[in-house]
Amino acid sequence: MKTTKTLRRKLDNWKQKPIVAPGVHDSYCARIAEKLGFDTLYMSGAATSMSKLGLADFGLATATEVQANARYITSMTDLPLIADSDNGYGNALNTMRTVKDYIRAGVAGIHIEDQVIPKRCGHLKGKVVISLEEMVGKIRAAKEIIKEEDRDFVLIARTDARGAVGGGLNDAVKRLRAYRRAGADLVFADGLLSKEELATICRETQAPTVFHPTAISPRLAVDECHEMGVALMIYPFASIHAMSVAVWDFLSQLKKEDTQAQVKFEEKYKRHPLSDIRKLFDLGGLEEMQRHEKEFIPAEEVRARYGKQSVGL
Repeated sequence: MKTTKTLRRKLDNWKQKPIVAPGVHDSYCARIAEKLGFDTLYMSGAATSMSKLGLADFGLATATEVQANARYITSMTDLPLIADSDNGYGNALNTMRTVKDYIRAGVAGIHIEDQVIPKRCGHLKGKVVISLEEMVGKIRAAKEIIKEEDRDFVLIARTDARGAVGGGLNDAVKRLRAYRRAGADLVFADGLLSKEELATICRETQAPTVFHPTAISPRLAVDECHEMGVALMIYPFASIHAMSVAVWDFLSQLKKEDTQAQVKFEEKYKRHPLSDIRKLFDLGGLEEMQRHEKEFIPAEEVRARYGKQSVGL
């Protein structure tokens, strides 16, 4: 089954079971999430910018760069991937191409926001939004491509009006109502400051809602959000934040203790599912690739590679 249809079925059933999608910033983290039993994934534009460019989310990552990362992820998993699509990377015409490229990259759904270009992370100061009319045009244009390419592709309309210059909660509600009428499958108000604000968005828009308990937003549990009308919970920084903290801590020890830091690390995690290099390789498909070698590569070459002279894991 196509991942778009899988995600569409989950969305049709959201009132019985909310969709929960951890953020994965690369294909290896996608493998980990799948191994742990998650059934939907999310790719953050901010996490992509930080992991691929080493830059904060100030709209510097191009459509090509972000979509390439999405393609890497979808190539490694059969789970539906929801991707950040910033502001469509331009006007309504740019948005049409953006949607088509994401569909053809194997992504199951995207969200498009109403910030001006260049945009920035929805939890940073200095946000400015385009007119409601321009954003409605982008949504309608996106839906035109979806009708042509894959009707199950999920479109999420995001507004950053809550924390934008001259904006506010009422503006966010007004915009999301219009975006829903224009054809958005879900609505998403980023940068909400309280449970009460989220409840207002859910109540006043009467649409399946997206929420993530990150940065300036409250740390609400899935169940309490679902009761208010949240259909999709995303955790955009799940993989990159955990990775960054772990790498910082380990490299700090390595700087102080050199090889002894490696020894201590291996001892501490010797019972972990990813305790050694071989297990890292296995998660990356090593056994499958070795099996394919034996199946498709000439037997003489395989014997030469894996004979008595071969040393390694």
